[in-house]
Amino acid sequence: MTTSDHAALKTLNENYIRAVRESDTGWFEQYLSTDFLNSNPDGTLVDRTGFLAQIARPTTVPDLVCEDVQIRILNDTALIHARTAYTRPDGQRGGGRYTDIWMKQSNGSWLCVAAHVTRG
Repeated sequence: MTTSDHAALKTLNENYIRAVRESDTGWFEQYLSTDFLNSNPDGTLVDRTGFLAQIARPTTVPDLVCEDVQIRILNDTALIHARTAYTRPDGQRGGGRYTDIWMKQSNGSWLCVAAHVTRG
């Protein structure tokens, strides 16, 4: 693990959460692998196209934040684990966890290849 890889992944994680809050599909188009898969909180599995369609819809959690972020780098693979907090549409506080898996590309950049999201 290099310091620059850790810093890059920290920034990518922060921008991932921002892009969810802002329904920024352009960001995801740039940083998701073509074979990206996401496990949704309801147990469904969606591919890149399905995930982008989900992101394009206006968010129901505009105050989404991540906490307790742990970044683990294993050669050219990185795992990001974190806890989320947000306000539900009914005004109640909500939270969950996510794990994102990133792969380092030959040019040194990182692409997200998979994500798993839970909500409580």
